[in-house]
Amino acid sequence: MSDPQQTAAAPASAPKTNTTKRRTLMTLIVLVIIIAAVAYGLYYFLVARFHESTDDAYVNGNVVQITPQVVGTVTSVNADDTQTVKVGDPLVVLDPADSKVALDQAEANLAQTVRQVRTLFVNDNQYEAQVALRKSDLSRAQDDLRRRMTIAQTGAVSQEEISHARDAVRSAQAALDSAQQELASNRSLTSNTTIASHPNVLAAAAKVRDSYINYARNTLPAPVTGYVAKRSVQVGQRVSPGNPLMAIVPLNAVWVDANFKEVQLKHMRIGQPVELTADLYGSSVVFHGKVIGFSAGTGSAFSLLPAQNATGNWIKVVQRLPVRVALDPKELEQHPLRIGLSMNADVTIKSEEGGQLGTAPNTVYQTNVFDKYGDQADAEIARIIQENAGAAVGAQGSVSRTAKPAASKLM
Repeated sequence: MSDPQQTAAAPASAPKTNTTKRRTLMTLIVLVIIIAAVAYGLYYFLVARFHESTDDAYVNGNVVQITPQVVGTVTSVNADDTQTVKVGDPLVVLDPADSKVALDQAEANLAQTVRQVRTLFVNDNQYEAQVALRKSDLSRAQDDLRRRMTIAQTGAVSQEEISHARDAVRSAQAALDSAQQELASNRSLTSNTTIASHPNVLAAAAKVRDSYINYARNTLPAPVTGYVAKRSVQVGQRVSPGNPLMAIVPLNAVWVDANFKEVQLKHMRIGQPVELTADLYGSSVVFHGKVIGFSAGTGSAFSLLPAQNATGNWIKVVQRLPVRVALDPKELEQHPLRIGLSMNADVTIKSEEGGQLGTAPNTVYQTNVFDKYGDQADAEIARIIQENAGAAVGAQGSVSRTAKPAASKLM
């Protein structure tokens, strides 16, 4: 038989063992919680507090609208949605018949004006010859009167003949005065100018330039290199200035608008680095950018019906402010983004050296595809002046603008 004392000790040791295990487990749990709290505290103070992130971010970019500057009928559409076009490529061509007629009339008027002005310069020489002739006539008449006055005392010349000689002198003087006035009048039209810089020629040239530019505007070039989107123009359509025909999106210069909560903006500054991921590529592709500016107002402030207490549609909610983030062009080339794609943005706010207002870099968007119109018009004007002025251009001065190879036809 077993000892009664041993039988009584067995049930007592079992609760003691369970209590020890429970205390050990609770101690471990508490230690894990403490270690996790310490780790999170260290992570927060060393890393997390220097980052602000949001998933309310989207790719944005320029949408360049293609609109006509003259009225016309579409005869050709050379690009369609999703296609790539380069700067200067002709996208839409309008019927140039009307503008070509106006250009021909302006060029003919310029040629006629140049010939008329050329005649004015030639008349200067003619009037100078007339003045020389009248001076010769006056000198001869004066000599005749002088000889007659010398022999008048001898009685060889009658008083009537002397009177006729005096009349001849006065007549020659009047003819000389008239010729000098005609010369002065013609010189007032040509003095301090050349054929090419004459006001009449400049006025006619301005009409040619205007007509030429209108003629050139029948071809709508691509202002930038990019992808065609929102094409609405059709062949045969009658278009007017300002009608949107299509849009071009340059995807090599997109940016991200990240909408951060107002409570996240306290330490955010221009120039701070940003890491971004796109839903398109996932977390395996990380884009690197930097903050380049802050919007002047929240999204609700610029909405169609801004929230205002006076209108009864005001609700106190946390507002979001768009923050513009520039992307690395090399990364964009390797992993292209499209306008409107969703992004996740994480801003490192450890450095607060930059500012929020007044320090954003200025951005300039420009194109020079339309500059050639003026250059080609000037070259055409120079050609017309050269052909119609002839040798007079070399005698009176060069044309007002440097002559270039004729380029009157754009299509």
